[in-house]
Amino acid sequence: MTARLSAQIGFLKVADRLKSVERANVLLDLSRPENSAEHSWHLALWALVLEPFAGAGVSVDRAIRMLLLHDLVEIETGDHPIHEETDWDAVARAERAAARRLFGLLPPDQAAMFLDLWTEFEADTTPDARYAKMLDRCQPLFQVLCADAPRSDHVEVVRENLLNGRAAYLSSAFPEAFTHAMALLENTPGQQDAFTSRLLFLAEADKLKSVFRASRLLDDSRFENSAEHSWHIMLYAWVLSEHGVHPVDTDRVLRMLLLHDLVEIDAGDNPIHGNVDHAAQDALEQAAAERLFGLLPPEQGVSLRSLWQEFEAAETPEAIFGKAVDRVQTPIANLENGGGSWISYRVSLPQLEARVGRPVRRGAPDLWTWLQPQLLDCFTRLGLPV
Repeated sequence: MTARLSAQIGFLKVADRLKSVERANVLLDLSRPENSAEHSWHLALWALVLEPFAGAGVSVDRAIRMLLLHDLVEIETGDHPIHEETDWDAVARAERAAARRLFGLLPPDQAAMFLDLWTEFEADTTPDARYAKMLDRCQPLFQVLCADAPRSDHVEVVRENLLNGRAAYLSSAFPEAFTHAMALLENTPGQQDAFTSRLLFLAEADKLKSVFRASRLLDDSRFENSAEHSWHIMLYAWVLSEHGVHPVDTDRVLRMLLLHDLVEIDAGDNPIHGNVDHAAQDALEQAAAERLFGLLPPEQGVSLRSLWQEFEAAETPEAIFGKAVDRVQTPIANLENGGGSWISYRVSLPQLEARVGRPVRRGAPDLWTWLQPQLLDCFTRLGLPV
């Protein structure tokens, strides 16, 4: 079990590098380029929220899993903007080789499963893959067009893509999105429909990419943001689901983790080792949930808020495991980056046991058993209280 878990964690550590792969698109506030990890999180959110457009026979949960994986190869190959002159056959070969290497870090059964799912997405022939691909071609259009003052060069890329490029097929595959994109391009009033009633929420979610946490990337280059964190712990939950103390519906856990930090758009992140007024913070988060999920059509907003509330309550097996995964990711990062937030907050090992160890043991005790000797060694080396 130790060797298997070590291989799984090894893969998840390498996945952290996707947070440093920059895309051609920028955040809606135009403050910086978007990275491929937070983009993958946002696409998974699009897949969940636009479930009414998935079509008969589509498993939205499988599409979400595809979107969590789809850009991992960019750790090795980088991002390739669609408007640049590119040898796409060479890119495809490089990405297939990267997929074999990256997923090959996992135990053989998971390596085969992940590679098969990634390959299915790339082939774009099954209903699940077609839905996921449709969103991957659609979301970047609105990443440009929903900005308050879109960059003119990016607008022209969108125009060409819609009229003559990969997104042109959306006119038949996703006419609601195509029509609204054209309306935004031409600055004409768009019709209100089931797509536009969800677009405001999806655009607002972009702000999570600008909420920074106390934890740092594994390479210690910067602080992590809450959107890429959400992507990463979804991947953690998927890879490590066998280590839960109870059998869980993994797809339900993934949906919870997809949503769990959205309230930080309004309420901010509060470090687990900081001084927090928990009653005041809870009130802020409840108000944030009311506003954010209230941007959706009422029935869907109530449903997603209920899922968020289930995670917060931490009573169901899925929520208990989700909480364990949410807690375990930062210690693994801190072990790699030289202590990170433990040094900033002068954390003691007993404090870590109480604040992190307890929820991890409750949901996934094997993970804490695996971590403990490494934590003791690290705290001793750093001169932190043990």
